[in-house]
Amino acid sequence: EVQLVESGGGLVQPGGSLRLSCAASGFTVSSRDMNWVRQAPGKGLEWVSRINSICGNTVYADSVKGRFTTSRDNVKNTLYLQMNSLKTEDTAVYYCATAWSPVYRGQGTQVTVSS
Repeated sequence: EVQLVESGGGLVQPGGSLRLSCAASGFTVSSRDMNWVRQAPGKGLEWVSRINSICGNTVYADSVKGRFTTSRDNVKNTLYLQMNSLKTEDTAVYYCATAWSPVYRGQGTQVTVSS
């Protein structure tokens, strides 16, 4: 059974940092392109970043480029999202998900950026 479990969210002040984790089971994260997506209150899903399965290349949405970094640990079978210089507009529920069909997504972790 495929499972994705996000963790690491919380309340942080503007300018602060958080690192989200996404522990995978039922498949290996290095075998699939993986996305981070987010959903802000009252808004739809927004794609944040992707890491390529084969070479580990990463791409980012313009809104987070230069502030967020996606990585993975193949031994731990875990995906990460390092978020720096957080802004209030980064407040959202963050999900990790497989990029292509079949799409699997975790339950999400709440990130709140507020002073």
